[in-house]
Amino acid sequence: MARFLMIPRETKFYDLFEQSAANLVMAAGKLANLFDNYEDVEVKVKRIKDLEHEGDIITHRIMQSLHRTFVTPIDREDIAHLANSLDDVMDFIEAAGRTAFLYHITKPTERARELALIVVKVTHKLNEVMPLLRHREQFKQILEQCVEINSLENEADDVHHAALAELFDNTRDVRDIIKWREIYEHLESATDRGEDVANALEAVVLKHA
Repeated sequence: MARFLMIPRETKFYDLFEQSAANLVMAAGKLANLFDNYEDVEVKVKRIKDLEHEGDIITHRIMQSLHRTFVTPIDREDIAHLANSLDDVMDFIEAAGRTAFLYHITKPTERARELALIVVKVTHKLNEVMPLLRHREQFKQILEQCVEINSLENEADDVHHAALAELFDNTRDVRDIIKWREIYEHLESATDRGEDVANALEAVVLKHA
């Protein structure tokens, strides 16, 4: 009778996903600090940019490994989707800080601080959930965490809508409206992309349920 050899599945993807999630936590923390302590702005934005660059390197490593690996631990399209979704979160975190600097924002709004804090919470949840991907017996916990991430995204939507309403009601300078609307959109988009990561994780769990 023919004997079939088990082909080991490459597990470095899990390491890279976890590195990407941890990098997001650092970047989100730097962004929240920027808005809480709005000084040395250029230096702080540069640090976020450095973390964004590190995130790009991690994403590149994931995609390189994907092309070089014969047997992957989860479906190839799910690996690519997760990698790109994590990268998108980082891109919007970096964009929020960069835009505040480029537009010469003099003082952050309370709504910006609220949104930045939600971004921090989302990244912490992603960092908590990512190691569970290694263990099929913990997939149920992934779904529970994803529900919490979805709730945070809904909270960000509410704050974003309130921020825009206040902006149009209380701001007379059209230039300030344009500036803050873009910053708010970047912050809210970071939580949107965090929800995309959660949805990608849910898809993996449901495929292997």
